Amino acid sequence: MSLLLADSRLQAALRGWTAWLAAERRASAHTLDGYSRDVAAFIAFLAGHLGEEPGLAHLAALSPADFRAFMARRAHDGLGRGSMARLMSSLRSLFRYLDRSGLVHNPALTAVRAPRPPRVLPKALSPDDALDTLASAAELQDQPWMAARDLALFTLLYGCGLRLGEALALDRGQTPHGEAMVITGKGNKQRLVPLLPVVTLAIDDYLRQCPWPGGPEAPLFVGARGKRLNPGVVQRQMRRLRGLLGLPDSATPHALRHSFATHLLAGGGDLRTIQELLGHASLSTTQRYTAIDAARLNSVYNDTHPRARRRSE
Repeated sequence: MSLLLADSRLQAALRGWTAWLAAERRASAHTLDGYSRDVAAFIAFLAGHLGEEPGLAHLAALSPADFRAFMARRAHDGLGRGSMARLMSSLRSLFRYLDRSGLVHNPALTAVRAPRPPRVLPKALSPDDALDTLASAAELQDQPWMAARDLALFTLLYGCGLRLGEALALDRGQTPHGEAMVITGKGNKQRLVPLLPVVTLAIDDYLRQCPWPGGPEAPLFVGARGKRLNPGVVQRQMRRLRGLLGLPDSATPHALRHSFATHLLAGGGDLRTIQELLGHASLSTTQRYTAIDAARLNSVYNDTHPRARRRSE
């Protein structure tokens, strides 16, 4: 985060805020980066808006109109509703921290309404496409051990509903085995995830072939040089698989996690259990999958029910 446009006291406060987010709120690196960029844009706006280097006193004197002017500027810059909603979250987090620290008290931000983020349904693969993805995952690698790695990773994502970052953060000492494994997700929250035999078999096969030995703290999934596998490499492989199988652009590594949840729900799984398996803090996040299942049922109904067909004729 660039602090050069703020005075020294505000710079120190902003550093304290990011440290608080990391240590106390346990914000992920992704969240820290997004919030920091949002606040950097806010400070840059204030420097031009006020005509001078902003400081803590300026933040205390801001009115709702000042915040709305910033939001209008960012909307003019092309920010979508989702990014605008995160922008408000970033500012609210900052001003809550400043208030609790006794540095700035300004309730003006509470009078500014955040835009509702767009309702985006998770894009899951069909069961057949998900299985085809796993069956073809090893076909794009010349090195047998890397083929086994890709198959093991994709099987883990789909079989356990892990986020890509959660899977790539695993060390050798956390190698899945037995009937369940503990996953550390967002906010360092831990959850217990059941293991299918096909997942542990795929990972065991990969480790038998992997040429890079390692102790308990070595990464489980490694790249060509033995370092922790980069998510960009996985995403590139998924793009290649999309071309091979004719899958839509929504077929990403994260779509395997969505597929895990959607297929569990379609198979009779209850929302509370799926919430626990995914590590969602709120049930409302998991409830998005009911919309997918409803859409699938409507599609089946419209395609097959005699009354539905008659209405369309």
